[in-house]
Amino acid sequence: MYREKLCTTAEAVQCIEPGDWVDYALFNGKPVACDKALADRKEELEDIKIMAAVTLPPIPEVVMRDPKGEVFTYLDLQFSAASRIMQDKCDGVFYHPVNFGEAENYFSGVWDDPDKYGAVPRKAFIVRTAPMDKNGYFNFGMHNSVTYAQIKSARNVIVEVNTNIPVCLGGAREQVHISEVDYIVESENEPLFALPSVEPSEVDRKIAEHVMYHIQDGCCIQLGIGAMPNLVGKMINQTDLKDLGGNTEMLVDAYMEMWESGKMNGKRKNVDDGKITYTFALGSQELYDWMDNNSALASYNVGYVNHPLRLAGIDNLISINQALEVDLYSQVNAESSGPRQISGNGGMSDFVLGAYWSKGGRSLICLPSTYTSKDGTLHSRIVPSFAPGTITTVPRQFVNIIVTEYGWESFKATSTWVRTEKLISLAHPDFRDELIREAEKMKIWRRSNKIE
Repeated sequence: MYREKLCTTAEAVQCIEPGDWVDYALFNGKPVACDKALADRKEELEDIKIMAAVTLPPIPEVVMRDPKGEVFTYLDLQFSAASRIMQDKCDGVFYHPVNFGEAENYFSGVWDDPDKYGAVPRKAFIVRTAPMDKNGYFNFGMHNSVTYAQIKSARNVIVEVNTNIPVCLGGAREQVHISEVDYIVESENEPLFALPSVEPSEVDRKIAEHVMYHIQDGCCIQLGIGAMPNLVGKMINQTDLKDLGGNTEMLVDAYMEMWESGKMNGKRKNVDDGKITYTFALGSQELYDWMDNNSALASYNVGYVNHPLRLAGIDNLISINQALEVDLYSQVNAESSGPRQISGNGGMSDFVLGAYWSKGGRSLICLPSTYTSKDGTLHSRIVPSFAPGTITTVPRQFVNIIVTEYGWESFKATSTWVRTEKLISLAHPDFRDELIREAEKMKIWRRSNKIE
């Protein structure tokens, strides 16, 4: 069966016709060889929609060769640095907002309830996988998420085999059988994208120190991307904490370090005990090597890992995510600079809600109090109100705890004036008077309010 389905990249993408929708797998699952072959067909195609997420280098050829978007329209569920570059320089690149925890429904809903999910049938799905095993399965490696749902919804499934992809054990929906595959392409085994190491700043260290207050023996930790969350993992390794658990959308190097040090073992998890549960991974090559056939890890589909109702059932879930800015109503923007898309909602809202409802759980939203613009001007990340076009990622009623280098405050079930007071206490001192004046104009400041 393998030899019957083995073909060239040019042969594989011949199934795609004008007007078709095509899905690329997410993260490091994005095809490279087949992407080039599809771009080669630019002159004979039209109106091709391609959906991906967290686009990693190399920049897709379908975008590079069609910067005006005349043939290929590229949709990204979660912007990366590469996505931002494409958006700035190309006309055919757009953000595609989703609730990641229910994203599998968008694909299965194509056939079940297209009016509800607003999806359209996919002509093809292309994914990079590990080589087929002796039982006929192709493992998805570090990119489980919605992959199997995409396979089930596509009329043509193209597998691009890459020997660098680790075999990541389930869990569930971590692999596909050859009987469900239409075309097999053997790639040139391009290296996987690994996140460069980022040295945490002094502000990151102060924020991480405040975060550590909320981590106790036996809690279950979710970490987002960035230097600060990885720093939390390093700080944990220097403490007496024990029996920590992991349930995270994204597996990062910090989990490897916590598991290897013995601080994390999943012993007290009331769900999936003894395992770190995750839906995709993004980190160093060392992390990818550690993941290969590692039974300490359980790769699951995103509908299992991220769904807020399931997360609410995990006791003592501590969710740690980062934001770009917060307004005085405690609304959180974690994805845009005005109307310019920076990242996306991803699974942040899933974990914010899940931890908010978890017994003993806490949702921590972290951000530096300021940033410096290109002209050297210092700006507050805590603002009276968002600039026009800014996206609200987390509405105020679901905000639990906000952390800056100046401390942390809880916002659950508090009034507007209490929220204002707490937020201003977390702001940089140089901006507090101005924020108070603006709060007075907005009528969310009481005369009895005091900022230390």
